[in-house]
Amino acid sequence: MLAQRSRSRRCFREVFRETYNLNSMVKDGIWYGLGLGVVAAVIFYTTGDVKLIWPPLLLAAFFLWFFRDPNRKIPTGPGEIVSPADGVVTEAEWVETTQGSKLRVSIFLNVFDVHVNRSPIAGTVSLVEYREGGFMNAMKPESGLTNEQTMIQIQGDGYDVSLKQIAGLLARRIVCNVKEGDVVARGQRIGMIKFGSRCDILMPAQAKLNVKTGARVKGGSSVIGVLPVVEG
Repeated sequence: MLAQRSRSRRCFREVFRETYNLNSMVKDGIWYGLGLGVVAAVIFYTTGDVKLIWPPLLLAAFFLWFFRDPNRKIPTGPGEIVSPADGVVTEAEWVETTQGSKLRVSIFLNVFDVHVNRSPIAGTVSLVEYREGGFMNAMKPESGLTNEQTMIQIQGDGYDVSLKQIAGLLARRIVCNVKEGDVVARGQRIGMIKFGSRCDILMPAQAKLNVKTGARVKGGSSVIGVLPVVEG
């Protein structure tokens, strides 16, 4: 019985990961929209006042818009690393890590950005690590160390790229749709962070930086770095 329940839970998690992103919208938007639509219907049924149903209807429209998930044209050039998120580049610099020098790009997502996260490269997920933490303003550099976050490391062809989904002041839920061992494509949807957040990406030090601080990027379509191609 316990084994059957365990298999059922694993099956549910797999289905959840595979269906979380629907065509052009994350399914949460549909649930929020439907829920608020029901609230508006109940208010109208009990009061008959049209003016009272506008707040929940407007909020429903906001959620449907917020959870949009537009298709993106994924770059196909050799060595290209795409942005894992929509937003503004707040930092673009070389940093020292326990694995040596890395090129770090930090992207801040405000509440008006698309919040779906995408894989920056094609490869195999080698690490998924969730860390509890606080909810400091994601614009502050130290939020990358202290805030709640999920780290995802992807092993490419002879190199690896890591990204962090970092919660912010409003963002209180991180969704990660991949697990260790999953094979992902460049630009593939891998999760989202809700209601304002930050995404950091660590690239190999030899990558050529393709963005500057203050630049706006789009997840899955903006090339933020390019690795030198080794001629065979």
